[in-house]
Amino acid sequence: MIRRPNGMALPVLVLSIVGVIAACLPAFLRIAPNRLLTGEAFNPHAWPVLGGWLLVVVCSSVAFPGRRVLLLAIAWAGVVGLPLLAGADAHRILMHATPYTRVQAGAGFWLGWLAAALLLLDHLRGMHKAAQAGAWLAALAAVTLAFVAGAFDSLSLVREWQAQRAPFTAATGEHLRLAAITLVLALLIGAPLGWWAWRTRRGDGVLVGILAFLQTVPSLALFALLIAPFAWLAHAWPALGALGFGGTGAAPAVFALLLYALLPVVRYTVAGLDAVPGDAREAARGLGMSRAQLLWRVQLPLGWPVLLAGLRIVAVQTIGLAAVAALIGAGGLGRFVFLGIGQGAMDMVMLGTLAIIVMALAVDLLFQGLLALTERRA
Repeated sequence: MIRRPNGMALPVLVLSIVGVIAACLPAFLRIAPNRLLTGEAFNPHAWPVLGGWLLVVVCSSVAFPGRRVLLLAIAWAGVVGLPLLAGADAHRILMHATPYTRVQAGAGFWLGWLAAALLLLDHLRGMHKAAQAGAWLAALAAVTLAFVAGAFDSLSLVREWQAQRAPFTAATGEHLRLAAITLVLALLIGAPLGWWAWRTRRGDGVLVGILAFLQTVPSLALFALLIAPFAWLAHAWPALGALGFGGTGAAPAVFALLLYALLPVVRYTVAGLDAVPGDAREAARGLGMSRAQLLWRVQLPLGWPVLLAGLRIVAVQTIGLAAVAALIGAGGLGRFVFLGIGQGAMDMVMLGTLAIIVMALAVDLLFQGLLALTERRA
């Protein structure tokens, strides 16, 4: 790890500077007369929060027993405490405000919370996996319990979610369906293509080149270009239109997302097959295995961890790109982002954006767990 001359780790130094800047910003919260206006900055906890970050600087610069535990405790307290502070302040403010007043989390809150989360992540690195999981689960449990108890009900983001609960739940389901269908199709199509590219090395460059070219097409442009051909297909075959297949909606969205997903699946399939030792293939052939038996009993089990790593990338990428699909009527959480931009309602934008981020992180953790389980069994 890179360290400064005084012994402080460089990531801690950078995060401490970010935390100090966040504490000094005037907008820990913003008090707005309604959901469409920005509002006035409000920062009642500047000095205590600044003191916490200065304590991080001091503790990181001086070696003493229990330093790492203390820094972990400070970072954990920041991850859990900053949302609780924001929720308590919002509750006090709204007690003497009009029903339309909104208390929004400001730049100081988001920057400080992100710095605390990254500081916690940095100090958990290198510890046992169980300790890391325990720290994050404890933070998640504390924030979840506070949310269930209504500690954040006065914050504008939570009030927006409460007002949009039904459409938000439906949009979340649509977003997950788009991502899941794309992932399954990418595996069913991309894995055989990767195997073909691995078998015929001459086709590897052409196939990967075409898929790489598709990656350079902007997502919004690709979604728009697919409207006309899919509308023509629905018109030419009315049965497809009756099934919901048309120029807008889920069909062109899934097709576009699939085109973006094929490249990593193909590349990681080739890499996974290449990772199988030649001796293992020769031994399998010596036992009389056919090409299909060699693939299913030797190559696929040994190369599966690499392919799973590719699917992890595809899943996270697809969840992010699926937000753009809302522009062609495919639904999903992107609808909140674009509606919020159109209405000037930043709470709606943040609601959709944060939900997509949380979904991507959750799926990434799921695939990390599957990958760790697969490697342990191997």
